This record gives sequence, C-alpha cells and structure tokens, in this order.
Amino acid sequence: MPLLMRKRSDDGGRSARNPAFVPEQTEQHENFFKPSRAAMLPRCSNPRCASGWLRLWRSRSTPVFEGGWCCAAECTRARVEAALSREMSMAAGSASAYRHRIPLGLSMLEKGWITADDLRRALEAQRAAGCGRFGQWLIRNQAVSEAKLARALALQWSCPVLGLELEACETMASLLPRLFVDALGALPLRIVGQRMLYVAFEDRPDPVLAVAMERMTGLRVESGILDESGFRAAHARVLNARYPAVELLEAASESGMVRSLTQAIEDAQPVKSRLVRVHDFLWLRIWTRRQAGAMPTQDEVRDRIFALTSRSGTV
Repeated sequence: MPLLMRKRSDDGGRSARNPAFVPEQTEQHENFFKPSRAAMLPRCSNPRCASGWLRLWRSRSTPVFEGGWCCAAECTRARVEAALSREMSMAAGSASAYRHRIPLGLSMLEKGWITADDLRRALEAQRAAGCGRFGQWLIRNQAVSEAKLARALALQWSCPVLGLELEACETMASLLPRLFVDALGALPLRIVGQRMLYVAFEDRPDPVLAVAMERMTGLRVESGILDESGFRAAHARVLNARYPAVELLEAASESGMVRSLTQAIEDAQPVKSRLVRVHDFLWLRIWTRRQAGAMPTQDEVRDRIFALTSRSGTV
C-alpha cells in the first residue's frame, strides 16, 4: 500500500482522477510529437510548406538555398521556381545601357589629349581595317599612351583607373566562373577589408556582371579600367588558374531548368546556394562547406551555368 500511495503522489494525483493513466507511456508520447526548441529551428523557408519539422529524416542544416533551409525536395523546387521566375524577369543588360555615352575620340579631343589630325587618322585606320577599337588605333598611331587611354576610358565610364600593384590575380579565380572571366572580359583583382572587391576591365565596365557578383558574394564591387598591357597579361594568367568545378547545363524549358537546378541542390545538400542572372546566363553557385573568409576556396564551391537564348529558357 505505501508503494501505491507513493506512485499516486509521483504522478501528481492524475492516476486517481483517471485510472487509465500510465505516466511512462504518456511522457514518451508527448516527447515524440512535441519537438524540442532546437528541433523547431530552422523552419522551412518555403512559405507554402505545411510540414516543417515533421520530416524527421531530413537534415536540419542542409540544403540551404538563398538563405533558407528547405525541408523537402518539393520545397526546394518551390524556392527554385520563385528564384528562376525572378531572374528571368530581369532585363538581360544589353548595350542600350551605354547609349548616351560621349564618344571616346570627342571626349579626348575636348580635353586636349589628342588633336583633330590624331582623331582623323585613327578613324581612317579603323575604317580601313574594319576591326579594332578606336583607342587601340590611337595607341598604334602613337597619339596617346596606354596610361592616357586608360584614364580617358575611366572618365568616359565614370569609374577609377585600377592598378595591378603586387597582387597575384590568380588567387581570385574562385570568385567567378572561368566562362565569365573569358567571355565577359572580367578580371577580379583583390578584396580590401573583407568588404570591397575590385574588378578590372580593359575598355568598359560591365555593370550587369558587377551587380551579379555583389549578389553572389555579398561584397561591394568596384569596377574600373586597367591599361591594355597590364590587363592582357594578368587576364591570361587568370584564365590559366584553377577554378571551382563547373557544369554547363541544358534544358528545353524553364520547367526543365527547375528540375535540373533542384536536383543539383538536393544532390549536393549545400550549406549555402544562390541563383543569379548574368546577361544571357543563369549562374547557380553551391557552397559545400562554410567559407572562413570573404573568398571561398576552389574546393568549397561548385558552379552550374545555363545559357539562355529566349524567354522560355531554351538553350
């Protein structure tokens, strides 16, 4: 009898009010269906998800897409669809952005850096050859130096003149896929203060690429002009550097892209991933490990790139 009394006292008298009450079984039942505070975090980033923490077999830390954890492949697909719709609605960034710039020759003539004869000879040589940029013909005719031309281009595009200094540009290869470095003529130079990324171009900055890099890296991008000799030598070295693994993907439609992107994220289970548009490309970057600083290593990230030729996403 004392033992029975002690048992009723331990359960707070609930067994006396309800003879069917079994303390041990009820405690296990409540612990199973009521997750701890840690189990409730993070919540699924898909706003239409109705399951959340109930998927007990799912990792609580991966996959992460654009800052949010996805509790299932269906939720990853929903997030990818929304991101793809957002990127496809953006303008590709055509040459119309540069429509109102002052011609380089007139700008240099106005500042007194070239004469009218220099301008005429360069234009005639360019017209006769049928190729080459105007500034290159000024240099060939010895009308200006490379440094003066770089300064004129920087004034034309309202950007700084950048220098190589003693930086090893090859160490920056993990910031941008080789395809963009080659096709878009971009040269990541250095990161300053873990916040500012300097990117050099030979003849004009690419604001579309700069914005895409800001969104992808979280760094503020400062674009500038580098003189021709310095740019070409450094650009050749960077093209031969080691880059993160990249896969060029094809799809016949946006739904096909969604499937491919979702599969890539689900297979990699990244700690971080993001999708941005760069002109006629879609760039998905996947972080397989958390990076220590502002710049990832080649082994910490993987890239997936779609080439776009129409609004439907056909490649």
